[in-house]
Amino acid sequence: MDEERIAISADRILYVRATAGLYQQKIKKLSYTIIKRGFDIIFGTAGCLLLLPLSAGVKAAYLLSGDTAPIFYKHKRIGKDGKVFDLYKFRSMVPNADAMLAELLANDETLSDEWDKYQKLDNDPRITKVGKLLRKLSLDELPQVLNIMRNDMSLIGPRPLTIGELDEHKGNHNIYESVKPGISGWWAANGRSDVSFHERLQLEYYYANNASVVLDAKCIWLTIITVLSSKGAK
Repeated sequence: MDEERIAISADRILYVRATAGLYQQKIKKLSYTIIKRGFDIIFGTAGCLLLLPLSAGVKAAYLLSGDTAPIFYKHKRIGKDGKVFDLYKFRSMVPNADAMLAELLANDETLSDEWDKYQKLDNDPRITKVGKLLRKLSLDELPQVLNIMRNDMSLIGPRPLTIGELDEHKGNHNIYESVKPGISGWWAANGRSDVSFHERLQLEYYYANNASVVLDAKCIWLTIITVLSSKGAK
């Protein structure tokens, strides 16, 4: 009987410890979610205030170059839990960029191979002069502060992919879509266009599996360094 009581007591202790551990994990996750969203709102509000005068400047620059098309670009992307949303950017390419890309890839095997590997072109002929400057300064992503305010995105997280893009590269939806996508993230802070798409996925998976206040702070710091050095910007 004594041995049985000891065994029951040991099981209860293990159960209490396990329950306490799960409770602590939930509290930690909830605290992180609240802190992250609070910071996103602060950043998003400041970004919206900056977006107004910058939009006027971008529009003026395009008009001076003879381009009268809209300066904002909207594209369907995949967010947390597979949710589809409209991602906003400053247009950095010619208005018929999608049709032009299809023609380029169909007629140039080298460009097609490059696109398959990186999902980008090193010397993309579709990018406008204004767009090159926006990308060089990483300002083309600024309109995504609107996505942050709408809670589609966060400041830090995996970059949102296009519909079907993850399946095309045999990616893991459960990991990639377990967190909100971000304007910047572990991939964006560690090479951006200088790594292959497969390497990019591994970096994004790392963030999704290890998201924390500390990792977010590292991403912000590395992103600042990357943007100032223009490393990987294309």
